[in-house]
Amino acid sequence: MAPNIPPLIALEEHFIAPALLPELSDIYAEQLKHLPDIAARLTDVGPLRLADMDKNHIALQAVSHAPGLASRPARMSVLANDTLAESIRAHPHRFELGFVGALVDAHADGTHYDAEKFWEVFRVAAELDVPIYLHPTWPSQVQQEAYDGNFELGAAKSLGTSGFGWHQETGLAVLKLFAAGLFDEVPGLKIVIGHFGEMLPFMMERVDKLSVRWGPRRRAWKEVWEGNIWLTTSGVWGMAPLACVLRNTPVEHVLYSVDYPFEKSENGVKWMEELKGSGLVGEQVLAMIAHGNAERLFRVKIKEGQLG
Repeated sequence: MAPNIPPLIALEEHFIAPALLPELSDIYAEQLKHLPDIAARLTDVGPLRLADMDKNHIALQAVSHAPGLASRPARMSVLANDTLAESIRAHPHRFELGFVGALVDAHADGTHYDAEKFWEVFRVAAELDVPIYLHPTWPSQVQQEAYDGNFELGAAKSLGTSGFGWHQETGLAVLKLFAAGLFDEVPGLKIVIGHFGEMLPFMMERVDKLSVRWGPRRRAWKEVWEGNIWLTTSGVWGMAPLACVLRNTPVEHVLYSVDYPFEKSENGVKWMEELKGSGLVGEQVLAMIAHGNAERLFRVKIKEGQLG
């Protein structure tokens, strides 16, 4: 029986080109250890993915390569894009080519993008009116040292990545772009971040107050947040984070995502069903979060009969 929720558009959904998995296995060792079926799902852009979408009410999925390529040779990105294109051609009735934005690592081996040498990418994105999704990525050796301590190596790896570190690092990446004046230089820039805003909504008022010390800006942090930043639900299945977000973020800027296959799509469905019954939002806002906001931001549309 289909869930009683609106059709879903999922945006932070990953694959790894099979030929690249051996070269990336070192950084994915923890995920491969704790999620036994992750390799098969990561390398599939076909039957496994489509069945998961159909089962979990996902009408449209934006597919991007999993993190870790920003600091690697360009040939790996070329191979990843070529592999994805081949998979799309193999399923023409379900997938189609077309970049609706770019998902990039939030830093390249510890280097954020506040330096002006990176800004041309943001300028072009604004000119094309497409968003850039800043996604958490693996810490550099120097960054990881801050998370090491008197505990098992696995705990340190988790603290530096999905357990905490890469969320604060992605939030920091956005704040550094603001502090550098990028949003004044490129006022039409659209940035998307996952995991309910990578800790920034909880710190919103404090950052807005103290960022006046960071130098003169044409727009304050809160204005930039409301005009230039979108966030997704990816893999954070709780009502408390959303309650915070609804207090300080335009509801038009809240988007559904799963973080497949690192997170299970069925947990996203359960969260949407819980949200529907929570009283936090009405039917109209529920549909906006499910697909409406994504349709407007990425200029896509769920087609009739698109749900499997």
